[in-house]
Amino acid sequence: MQIGVIADTHSKMRPEALDMLKGSELILHAGDVGRDEVLYALEAIAPVIAIRGNIDKTGRAATLPDVQEFEFLGHAFYMLHDVKTLDVDPQSRYRVVIAGHSHKPRNEWIGDVLYFNPGGAGPRRFTLPITVGRLQVSEGGVVGKIIELPV
Repeated sequence: MQIGVIADTHSKMRPEALDMLKGSELILHAGDVGRDEVLYALEAIAPVIAIRGNIDKTGRAATLPDVQEFEFLGHAFYMLHDVKTLDVDPQSRYRVVIAGHSHKPRNEWIGDVLYFNPGGAGPRRFTLPITVGRLQVSEGGVVGKIIELPV
């Protein structure tokens, strides 16, 4: 299963991000969505599971949950906006923890848990790259990839 992961769009839906997410069977948005148009653009590609970020105060994004838990092919996922607010021990409970907020890409295994942050896909923050992520999920495991956008 091919899952596209995006975060911190801050109302800016880059065409380069949409191009990289094409072919995804599902798209996860880890918060700071911004305007409704962002979700509509993503939903035109694949079904979307999204959470609310700290800027999401209006529109559809304001009604999103703070966290989402789901399972794909036997792997449990936990998605929240800021990993620093993680208040559960994911070891032995989740295979993947997805977060945004920092705009810093992260694809790191700690023990049996993949901590994955697709980075920021909206306006550039400091000197950080503009990125999205991809998760390849199979019964045998999960492989994450960070993709820098050519902007």
